[in-house]
Parts: sequence; structure tokens; C-alpha cells
Amino acid sequence: MKVVLFGATGFAGRNVGQVLRQHGVVPIESSLSGGLDLRDTVATTAFLRARQPEFIINCAAHVGSLNYVTEKAATVVADNARMILGMYEAVADACPQAVVINPIANCAYPAAADIFREDEWWDGHLHRSVLSYGTSRRLLWAAAECFQMQYGVRSIHLLTPNMYGPHDSTDPNKAHALNALISKFVKAENSRQPELSVWGTGKVVREWLYAPDFGRLIWEVLQNPDREGLSQPLNLAQNDGLTVKELVDIIQTKFDYRGQVVWDHSKPDGAPKKVMDDTRFRQVLPGFHFTDFNEGIQETVKYYQSVYPY
Repeated sequence: MKVVLFGATGFAGRNVGQVLRQHGVVPIESSLSGGLDLRDTVATTAFLRARQPEFIINCAAHVGSLNYVTEKAATVVADNARMILGMYEAVADACPQAVVINPIANCAYPAAADIFREDEWWDGHLHRSVLSYGTSRRLLWAAAECFQMQYGVRSIHLLTPNMYGPHDSTDPNKAHALNALISKFVKAENSRQPELSVWGTGKVVREWLYAPDFGRLIWEVLQNPDREGLSQPLNLAQNDGLTVKELVDIIQTKFDYRGQVVWDHSKPDGAPKKVMDDTRFRQVLPGFHFTDFNEGIQETVKYYQSVYPY
């Protein structure tokens, strides 16, 4: 199995690469920090032509916290759009037989949706707090369809909940929300901070996917990319969510932090609820078992403790 992994040094990419290596597949890794800029179509074409992969796992993205993708909205949408188009142009030119696997964050779903169902993910406007990144995720799907129509490039789209787990940034402005919370608790406990700030009101509801589970799901797809149900976008879903306040309560049980938790209402909450319907997922991957949430939290705590100080 010959696999190119774009975004290999990022959060999702590192977890995917780890799972692949556990199964004896050494991916051909690429990242911006490693010298390949997907916005450069010529360089990306040369990279793919020399390697001729069977699969391309596209974990490359310019993303950050709600605060970050709002403050840097124009940069985020422009960079991601150029990366998407540059990559697909390169695939069409160099290796149109390769299957592209795209994780698509659930911020691409309509802001007003209560439960995220695959057939409804275009049915409404995006929440303004994720407009820049969510727009690029919808573009990713549209570009993939267009390149299939003209060049026969096949893509598999996996709609993902908010992810958490090891190998994310230690910068709260760049890390995924749950990881940012955990990293803050590790820092606050170790430095004995009298106060710990949590962004937002704590009322919003989110579903969470443990990043190593995402890697395992990618492996399942690689085993049988032709299985029924993968020709359309698929939620990687558990149909379950927690409020951020409930998350903070769970995280606190993993620490002996004696300071005060303060909610910073000046920071955005984002959409009020993001829970994904799992009906189709259970038809496509009925035997998949997700990691217990408390176990995932504990492993993420261990990771941030291992990289402290930051």
C-alpha cells in the first residue's frame, strides 16, 4: 500500500501516521514545515509524479481556534482555497488514479442545524465564527466533485466532529478546543496559577472524536475503500455531545488544581450545538468501537504533561 500523507506534522496527520505505522504501512509524509507547500501546484505535481501513490490522505489545513480563524479570516480562507486547488490540480496531472481521502470538519454544517445529517450539510449558512474555515471545507468537497467530473479523480470525504488527543499545539489560540482546555489545566496546575480562564460561556454542546480513533478510522477506510456508503460524505459520528461546562468538570477530576476557573464571555462560543447523526456511520462501519471518553481525556492529559513546560 503506497500512501502519501499531506499535513503529516500536524495534529490529525501525526495521529494518522502513527496508526499506519502500527499496521506496517510507512506513509510518504509531507508538510509545509517539511518543505512542500500545497499552494505551489508545480512543486506538488513534481512530488506526486515522483511517488505515484495509491492513496492520498489530505490532513493539510490552515486552522486554529475560533478566535484565530476569525481574526485571520481572510488568510485562512485564502490559504486553504489555494491548498485545495493546488493539490487537486497536481493529482489530476500527476496521479489521477490515486484515491484522495479528505477529513472535513463539522464546521461545514449549517449554523442552524441541531443534529448534523449528511444529506443536510449544504442546507443553510455557516456560523460566522467559522466562516473562513467552514467555507474552505465546503470548497474541498465541491473541488473534489469537479475534478472527478473532468479528470476521474476519486475522493472519499469523512465529516469529523471536534477532535482531541495527543500531538496538538500547546498554543491555546492554535489548538483544538478540548486540547486547549487540557493544556491550560496542565500549565495552571504546574505553575500554580491562582486563576484559569476558559473561553466562552460553557453552554455550547460539542461532540468529540479522539484523534487516534480518527487514525483507526482512516485505516478502516484504506482496508476497503470500495465499501458501500463511502461514495458520499460520511459522518464519523457517535451521536453524543457534552457542554463545555461538563467538559471542564470532567477535566478538573484529572487534576488537583486549587485555583479558580473564570469564564471569559468576551471570547466567542461558536454555534450552540454540534452533534452528528450516526445512522449512516453504523451502516458503513458497524463494528467500530470508539475510545472511552474518560480514557481519551486521561491520555491527552498525559501528553500535555509530557511536553510541559510550554
